[in-house]
Amino acid sequence: MSFLVAVFWYCRRLYSFLAQLLKRWSSYLRRKLIKNHSVLEEVDLLGYSAREWREETKQAKHMREAYSELFQNYHIKYLRQVRKDNYCVLRAVLFQIFSQGIPFPSWMRERDILKLPEKLLYSQGCNWIQQYSFGPESYTGPNAFGKLRKCMETLKTNWAEISGTKDHEERRNMCNALFSDESKEHKLYEAIKFIMLYEVVEAYEQMKNRDEPIPRLFSLLFARDTSSDPLSFMMNHLNAIGDSGCLDQVELFLLGYLLEVRIRVYRLHRFNTEGFQVNCPDEYRREWNEISLLTEDDRYYHIPVIRT
Repeated sequence: MSFLVAVFWYCRRLYSFLAQLLKRWSSYLRRKLIKNHSVLEEVDLLGYSAREWREETKQAKHMREAYSELFQNYHIKYLRQVRKDNYCVLRAVLFQIFSQGIPFPSWMRERDILKLPEKLLYSQGCNWIQQYSFGPESYTGPNAFGKLRKCMETLKTNWAEISGTKDHEERRNMCNALFSDESKEHKLYEAIKFIMLYEVVEAYEQMKNRDEPIPRLFSLLFARDTSSDPLSFMMNHLNAIGDSGCLDQVELFLLGYLLEVRIRVYRLHRFNTEGFQVNCPDEYRREWNEISLLTEDDRYYHIPVIRT
């Protein structure tokens, strides 16, 4: 009898130990998964505002008022925080496109985007794309072409797979997995950067040949001393994205244009001015899908969540 009691006591202790071990391991995995997510789950908008801007400075009061305005008059009740790095705005835009199941833009359904690097290099003679930089990576020289093709493959494959998934919960899980994989994420953003460059080259050729009028956003882009042609645009702006720089407003216009989405941006630091809410691009088609961004400084962006 005493032997059975001892065995029973030992089994209970072992079960308790294993249960505690499993609990700790589950907590560790959950923390690690959350840490790896580059887009976090929804948090209450006003709660976030109160935590982030709790001081009584003039700027903090201004920000709390701006958040309150969004809550009361724009039906924005929650916020999804986006990792603050120099891919931030690309991440916030692509996450919404994927999570909403928005399909390829019309022009992308008509062309094979995998061939865009080859077309730019050989058909249009842009040998300078060997100076393309992949975010924090330095100059890659002859390897640029092969790396760009892998980036385009990653974008095309994941976009097609996720947009083709109709079940919302399954699509959500796919997005969470994708936006927890830093290597794949960076390939997505570099593909989008390259498509931006491709569109700029196309518009520049149209402008030179006067084939047809170009959208106003390209006129704004080429009017800058630092992006008067595709090469200077790449060297002075595009190469810095993901490394030391982010997108300017005209590049946000370009991003919305090529993805065929209307990007509505709430700029909290411009509260009580005409620049508080802007559309990127400002010229868009009615049939385009709409996504939203929220920024406090025009550098880092979060995702506002509307509840009516």
